Amino acid sequence: MKVTPDTQRKQTWSPIRVLSVAGSDSGGGAGLQADIKTISALGGYAATAVSAITVQNTLGVDAVYPVKAQHICEQVEAVCKDIKPQAIKISMLPDPETAEPLASILKKYNCKNIVIDPVMVATSGHLLTDTDAMNEMVKHLFPLASVVTPNFTEAKQLVGFDLTHIGTCYDAALKILKWEPKAVLIKGGHAPNGPVRDLLIFNGQKKPIAFSAGRLKTKNLHGTGCTLSAAIAFFLASGLNITKAVLQAKRYLHMAIKTGANMSLGSGNGPVNHLFDPLPLHQIRK
Repeated sequence: MKVTPDTQRKQTWSPIRVLSVAGSDSGGGAGLQADIKTISALGGYAATAVSAITVQNTLGVDAVYPVKAQHICEQVEAVCKDIKPQAIKISMLPDPETAEPLASILKKYNCKNIVIDPVMVATSGHLLTDTDAMNEMVKHLFPLASVVTPNFTEAKQLVGFDLTHIGTCYDAALKILKWEPKAVLIKGGHAPNGPVRDLLIFNGQKKPIAFSAGRLKTKNLHGTGCTLSAAIAFFLASGLNITKAVLQAKRYLHMAIKTGANMSLGSGNGPVNHLFDPLPLHQIRK
C-alpha cells in the first residue's frame, strides 16, 4: 500500500502509561515527584492520584495533610477509565477508608502490574501511614499486588519482628506472602553496612532470588524507595516479568544514586539524580 500523508496521520501510537498513587513531596525528591521523574526518565507517561500533601524538604517532614478517600478514588477512576494505565504504583495511603474502595476500582477496571511500596514512616521519623491504614492496605490491596516492596523498617512494622540477617528477611517475606501478593521484594538499603542485598520471593516458591550491589557513599538517598518501586512499575508495564523488572529498576536506581552522589541540594539528605539519562516517550504502535 502506498503511504500518503493521510495514511501517515492515521498511524498513531501510545506511550507506556503508569499511574502513581502517592503523597506529594514539596521538596521534590520523593513521593509523586520522584515517581513522575522516574517514569518520565525511563520513557513512560506518568499519571497521578494525590493521596496526601506533605510539607517537607531535605531536612525532613514537618506535616502531612491526608486527602480524603473519596477524592483519591475519584482521581484513580478518572485515570483508569480514560488513560488506562498499564501499571499502578501505590504507596502512601494515610486514610484507612481508602484501601477498600480503591481495591474495588482496580478490580472494576481489571488493573494489572500493581506495585505496592508500603510507606509508613519517613526517614526523619514522621508517621506517614498509621497502623489502621496499613492494615486496610494489607487486607484489600496486597492480594491484588504483583509485588510488594518494603524496606527493613517497613517489613519490621508489617511482620512484627526485626530483620537482622538474611534468614529473618526470608521469614518476613514468607509472612508477607500469606497476604497473597504475587511476590515480595525485601529491600536491604537500610541495613547498617556491607553491600546492599535485596531478596525477591514469589508466592508458592520457596527459593528466593537474591540481588547484591555495592553500597555507594552519599547522603543523597531521599526517595530511593519511591524511585525503585516506580521503576519496577514502569518495567512491568513495558512487558518484563517481575524478576527482570526488578533487575532493570535496580540498575536504574544504582545509576541515579551514583550520578547524584556529589550533588548539593539543601542542607540535609538530598535526592537521587533521576534525570541522568532521560529517554523519549516509548512509542507503542497502534
